[in-house]
Amino acid sequence: MKKEELTAALKQIGLQEGMSIEVHSSLSSFGHVEGGAETVIDALIECVGESGSIFMPAMRFSPAIALTEEDKTMGITTKIRILPEDAPRTAMGVIADTFRQRRDVITGAGIIRTAGWGRHAEEAAKGGLDYVIHHGGKALLLGVDIYKLTAMHYVEDLLPKEIGDIFAPSEEMRMKYPPEEWLIEAGEPPVKAWYTIQEMACEHGLVKEGYIGCCKYMFFDIWDVVSIYERELETNPLQLYGLA
Repeated sequence: MKKEELTAALKQIGLQEGMSIEVHSSLSSFGHVEGGAETVIDALIECVGESGSIFMPAMRFSPAIALTEEDKTMGITTKIRILPEDAPRTAMGVIADTFRQRRDVITGAGIIRTAGWGRHAEEAAKGGLDYVIHHGGKALLLGVDIYKLTAMHYVEDLLPKEIGDIFAPSEEMRMKYPPEEWLIEAGEPPVKAWYTIQEMACEHGLVKEGYIGCCKYMFFDIWDVVSIYERELETNPLQLYGLA
């Protein structure tokens, strides 16, 4: 796929000049793209223009690391290494990693970082995704699903303790895998709650879906979808996670 084809397809989806977008992506989902990740980024920039903004994840996480038998016996379900600030490759994917390392992109500090380009790029360092969530921003998922949508975490202060405790590592786990070096999770709820939210959003016609070549996309107003999660956490959290 060439840049001109990709740009035209993105505009057909609904990307417009001046738009603020949160992008999560898988380069491999496109098949072959001439110029790779840079081409995808350039196409996104051409669509929103200098009056628009692009936000991508810049979290310092490795891909999930295979669990040892000892890990499984301890009850660990996820093991991820926290990477150095300047790590060239992370679990965020090659498009997001390439985006973060551009000279015209601003990246926040800490482990849970956001990278931003364009008119409101500085907001990435100030408040992560706060700006794009609360100012009519759009989410564009390219070859990935709602479980990559970082904005969902921004309402999880409503998550009941009974749910949060499912993921919390024990003291034994924390001793073996210090939290300044590792992200460890200790369990999984019976239901993948975010897929329920995705299904609800699609049923309400809030999500535009289709394909760019062989890459499946989803495009929607961030708050339209995140607010469904917020409402369910306020009114029905245990059932949402299959715990009631």
